[in-house]
Amino acid sequence: MLKQMKFESKPVSSFHKHNRLLVKFAASFLLLGLAFRLFYSDSIGLSVEPPPLADHETEPSSVPSFPPQTPPPGPVDFPGNSSQASQNVAVKCDIFTGDWVPDSSGPRYTNESCHVMESHQNCMKNGRPDSGYIYWRWKPRDCELSKFNPQRFLALMRNKSWAFVGDSISRNHVQSLICILSQVEQAVEVYHDKEYRSKRWHFPSYNFTLSVIWTPFLIGADIFEDMNGVSTSEIQLYLDKVDKTWTDQYNSFDYVVIGVGKWFLKTAIFHENNTVSGCHSCPGKNLTELGFEYSYRSALRAVFNFITRSDHKASVFFRTTTPDHFENGEWFSGGHCNRSVPFKEGEVDLKDVDNVMRTIELEEFEKAAAKGSEEGVNLKLLDTTHLSLLRSDGHPGPYRQFQPFAEDKNAKVQNDCLHWCLPGPIDTWNDLVMELLVNGDKYQ
Repeated sequence: MLKQMKFESKPVSSFHKHNRLLVKFAASFLLLGLAFRLFYSDSIGLSVEPPPLADHETEPSSVPSFPPQTPPPGPVDFPGNSSQASQNVAVKCDIFTGDWVPDSSGPRYTNESCHVMESHQNCMKNGRPDSGYIYWRWKPRDCELSKFNPQRFLALMRNKSWAFVGDSISRNHVQSLICILSQVEQAVEVYHDKEYRSKRWHFPSYNFTLSVIWTPFLIGADIFEDMNGVSTSEIQLYLDKVDKTWTDQYNSFDYVVIGVGKWFLKTAIFHENNTVSGCHSCPGKNLTELGFEYSYRSALRAVFNFITRSDHKASVFFRTTTPDHFENGEWFSGGHCNRSVPFKEGEVDLKDVDNVMRTIELEEFEKAAAKGSEEGVNLKLLDTTHLSLLRSDGHPGPYRQFQPFAEDKNAKVQNDCLHWCLPGPIDTWNDLVMELLVNGDKYQ
C-alpha cells in the first residue's frame, strides 16, 4: 500500500513541476514585453528634436523665421500650460534665483505670427544669423516655473485693464506679452500718441484692455531729446511731482507694471519745492552735484507714496532695473554684444551703476511694500535683474537695423545691447508675471 502510494505520487509531483515551469515562462515573457514597451516609450520621450511649425508659421524662403540651427542639448521636462507644479511646492520659492537651461521647444510665437513687434526688436527679419538664443528657459533653483498660459491669462483678465508704465523696456515687455496673447486672439490697437510711444490695445472677446504708457522717469520731466537720442538741452526733473501722464489714468487700471532706470543716468537738473535743488552730471552749471542716486531714490519714493496713498487699490508689479551688455564701449562709442549663449552663474557681475540702482530699488520697495500692506495695496516685486544679467546673447546687437551687413560685411553699425529680441529672453518675464498673478500669496 505504501509502495503504491509512493508510486502514484511521482506523476502528480511531475505534473506540478511542469505547471510551475509554464507559469514561470509566462511571467518571464510578460515582464520582457513590459520592459521592451517601457524602453521604447522612453526613447520617444527623450527626443529633443524641435517640434514642427504650425501651418500658419511656415517659414518663407526670403526671410526665415528661424535660421537653421541645432538647439542646445538638454532636458525638456518643463511643466506645461498650468501652475500645478508651482502649487505643489510646499515651501516658499525664490523664482528669481536660478539658471538658464536648454529648451528644445523653442519660442511661443514667431516674427510672422506676431504683428506688434517693432522693427528694432525683429532680429530674425533683420538678418540675425543664429537662433540658439531662443532655445533656453529660466529654471528657478528650488521649484518649477510654468510657461505663460495665454488662454488662462485672458480668462483671468476678462473685463479688466492692465498697464505697463515706464521707459522703452516697458514697451519691449508689452510687445512680448501681446505676441504671446496673439496666439489666442489678435489685439486691436485703439490708441497711440503722436510718437507711437504710448499705445493701447483691446481684446474684444475678453473685453480686456492693455496699455503701455511712456514715462521714462515716472515723475515730472521736461525732455529735450529726439527719437534718435540727440539732446538740445539738459533734462529738467521735478523730483517731488509724479508724472500726470500715468497718474491721471491710474484709477482705470486693475493691474500695473512699473519699471524705469537708465534715463536717470542722463544729465539732468533737479527741481524740488518749485526751485532748483541740484543736478546730475552738470559741470560748469554752478549747481550742487547730487548724483543720479539722489534723483532715482526721490523718484521711486514719490511714485510709491502715490501708489500707497491712492484710494484706488490696483495690483502693482515693480520691475527692477535691466542691465545692458555693451562690451568695448557704449551704444554711442562702438560698444557691441555678440555672444551666442547665456552666461553661467559667476561668469558676469552687475556693473557698479546697476548695483547702486538695484540697492535703491530694493530698499525703497521694501518700505513701500510694508506701508502698502497696511493700506491694502497689493505690491509685488518683479525682480528681472539677475536672470536678465545672464542673457547677453538675447539683444538685437547690430540687427536693430534691417540687414545691416548686406552691402558691407565689415560695416560699422550701432548696436542695441539693452533691449531684447522678439522672440527672446524677455518672454520669460511673462512667465514670472503669471506666477505672481496666480500664486501671488506665496511671494508676500
